[in-house]
Amino acid sequence: MGARAVFLVGFMACGKTTVGRELAQRLGWDFVDLDSYIESRERQTVPEIFRDRGEHGEHGFRAAEESALRDLTESLRRDTVVALGGGTFYQPRNRELLLPWPSIFLDTPVEELWQRSQEDATKRPLRKDDPAEFRKLYDQRLPFYRQATVTIVTSGNDPASLCAEIERNLQSWGKSGAAGSSQISPACPRTGESE
Repeated sequence: MGARAVFLVGFMACGKTTVGRELAQRLGWDFVDLDSYIESRERQTVPEIFRDRGEHGEHGFRAAEESALRDLTESLRRDTVVALGGGTFYQPRNRELLLPWPSIFLDTPVEELWQRSQEDATKRPLRKDDPAEFRKLYDQRLPFYRQATVTIVTSGNDPASLCAEIERNLQSWGKSGAAGSSQISPACPRTGESE
């Protein structure tokens, strides 16, 4: 019997780490932030990986990201909530790796994401100072985020409310899973306004 896991998906500053930590605490599960996991494996920060790999900065990071995600999904021994990086779910091979697991898209309006990312002290290598470029990247990734198992609209909801909604989905997945299986069934309804 394998460990259960849920993967939080969404654009930068949508709250994946904040919600993920709270959700893991409420469930009594482990929490992994994929970017932190990559930094630990690579012994470099994400901005350093982008910078040190020169013209292949993002490509080099994506290779490290895919390797870390594969390692993580193959080595899960405890129930875990995983916050993915903003570009992780955009990559086809990563989406394929995550097919057996439920994924939750934290859907946040782009204007709110822009504001949050300006206030956030986190270094984000792909965040440009141009709102039009920011929106372009968001629009490019949005169709892929919408391929997540469930969409939850975050605007106007605090982390506790979002966690409660995720927990309700997890409970319904557990009931619909095969008897004796500890995997969360990925077959569940989508919710939210982005449908």
